[in-house]
Amino acid sequence: MLRRSNAQKSYWTASKLGEIRSANKHWRRIFGQRHLSLKARLGIGAGFLGLATLITALIIVAGMGRVSDRLQEALAAERRLEDYAALSTQVSTYILVAAELIQSDQPADTRAARTAQVVQTLQGTFARLRGGLDAEVAAAQGLDAQSRRATLSLALARMEAQLNTAQAGLLSKDATRAQLRAHLDGFASAVEPLLAEAVNEERRLRREILSGIDALRHRLTLAAATMAGVALLLTAGFYLFLLRPQFRRLDALQGAARRIGQEDFSVSLPGTRQDEIGRLYTETNRMAQALAARAGTVARDRARLEETIASRTEALRAANARLERTDEDRRRFFADISHELRTPLTVILMEAQLGRRGAPQPEEAFATIENRATRLGRRIDDLLRIARSETGQLALDPAPVDLAQLTTEAIAETTAELANAGMALQRPDPATAPLMVIADRNWLRQVISGLIRNAIRHARDGGLLRLELQAQGTAAELRVIDNGPGIPSAAQALVFDRFAQSGGQSAQGFGLGLPLARWVIEQQGGEITLQSPLPRDSALGPAPGTQLALHLPRAPHTFTSEAAS
Repeated sequence: MLRRSNAQKSYWTASKLGEIRSANKHWRRIFGQRHLSLKARLGIGAGFLGLATLITALIIVAGMGRVSDRLQEALAAERRLEDYAALSTQVSTYILVAAELIQSDQPADTRAARTAQVVQTLQGTFARLRGGLDAEVAAAQGLDAQSRRATLSLALARMEAQLNTAQAGLLSKDATRAQLRAHLDGFASAVEPLLAEAVNEERRLRREILSGIDALRHRLTLAAATMAGVALLLTAGFYLFLLRPQFRRLDALQGAARRIGQEDFSVSLPGTRQDEIGRLYTETNRMAQALAARAGTVARDRARLEETIASRTEALRAANARLERTDEDRRRFFADISHELRTPLTVILMEAQLGRRGAPQPEEAFATIENRATRLGRRIDDLLRIARSETGQLALDPAPVDLAQLTTEAIAETTAELANAGMALQRPDPATAPLMVIADRNWLRQVISGLIRNAIRHARDGGLLRLELQAQGTAAELRVIDNGPGIPSAAQALVFDRFAQSGGQSAQGFGLGLPLARWVIEQQGGEITLQSPLPRDSALGPAPGTQLALHLPRAPHTFTSEAAS
C-alpha cells in the first residue's frame, strides 16, 4: 500500500510539472512573439489581469448579494419570532381578561368593551405576521421552502379562527358561565400548541438560514482564495515573461542615453526586435550619429553666440540704466503725490479742529474746508485720469466750451497758490467775448490749471505770470507766459516725456503735467507748443522766460458767424 501511495504521488508530481512547463510555453508564445508590438503584449497581459479582477469582483458582488438576502431572511425570521413572542403575551392577556370577566359574571356588553382593545391588538399582530409570511412565500425559492412557509400561514389562520370563535362565544348574551369557560378553554387548548409549533418552525428556519450564510461564507472564501492564486500566477507570468525583459532593454537604453549625455556618441544598440523599444533603439542610434556630425557645427555656433551675447549684454546694461532712471522718477512721482494729497488734508483737519473748538467765524472755516476738499477731489481726479491715460482707458467727451470761462475757472482754482508763491498774474480781460472751442470741459480746465501750476513751480522767482487769449481763424490760442529761468535747449525735448522733471531731485509735482497736457490736447485735434527763451519784445522781464501755447479747434458756428459779419 505504501509503495502504491508513493507511486501515485510521483505520478501526480510529474503531471503537475508537465502542466507548468506547458503553461510556460503558452505564456512565451503569447508574450514572446516578435511580430506582436509591445503595446499589444502589454494589452494582452493587462486584459488577463483585468479579467481576473472582474471575475473576482463579480463573485464578491454575487456572494454579497446572496449574503444580504440571507441576512434579510434571518432578520425577517427574528422579527417574526418577536411577533410570536408578542402574540403569546397578547393571547395570555386575552385569556386572563376573559377569565376575569367570566369569573365576575360580567354582562356581554362589558365583556365586549373590556376585550375589544386586546382583540384588536391580536388581530393587528395576526395581520402583520400573515403579511410577512405571504411575502416570504412569494420570495421563497423551492417547493419545500414555500410549503413550510405556507404551513406557518395556515397555522396563523387557524389561530385567528380560534380567536374569532372564542370571542363570538364570549360575547354571547345567552351563554352560561360554564359555556363561556368552555369557549375560553377551547381557545387556550387550541392556540397554545399552534403557537408553539409556529415558534419552533421559525427557529428551525432561522437556524437553516444562519447555516446557509456560514456555508456561503466558506464558498466565497474558497472562491476568493482561488482567484487570488490565479491573479498571483497571472502577475508572475506578466512580470517574468514580459516586464522583466523589457526592463533589461530599457536599462540598455538608459545607459546609451547617459553616454550621449556625456558627449560620447559611439552608441550602437541592437536592433533585434521591431517593437516600440526596438524602434526607439533605432532612433537612438540615428540620434547619436546626427549629434556626432553636429558637434563641430555647435562649437562654431557657440563662438558666434558668445559674441552676440557680449553685444546684447552691453545693450541690456544700457537698458537697465535707463530703467533705473525711470524707477527713480516713478518713486519721486509717488513721493510728490503724497505731498500733494497731504497738504489739503492737513488744512482740512486743522480747520475742522478749529471749528470744533468754537471758531468765531465758522463760515470761513467751512469755506476753507470746502475749498480744500474740492481741491483734494480734483487732485484725486487728476490721479485717476493719469492712471487711465497710462492704461489706455482714458475717455474724452469733446463738446463746445468757452475757453475764456475755463481760463477764469482755472485762475480761481490757483489763486491761493499764486498768492503763496508771491506771483502777480496778468489775466485776460474778464469782459472778453466767449471763445468757443471743441474740447472736453473738465480735461481742458485741468490742463490750464496744470500749466499755471507748472509756472508756479518753476518760475516763482520771476514773480510775474501772464495769460493771453486770441482767436486765429479756425483755431483758438491760449498762451501762458512766465518770467522764469527758461528751459535749456537740451532739456526741451524731454519736458513732454512722462516722469521727466527739469528740476532734478528737488522738483515737485506729478511730473506728468506737460506730457498729459500734450496727449489730451492732441487727442482733441489741437497742439501744444513751447518757446524758451522768449524774444525781448515779448518777455515779461529780464529773465529768459518760457511760453506754453495751447491751440484748439474752434466751434464751427463761432468762426462761421464771425466770417459772415
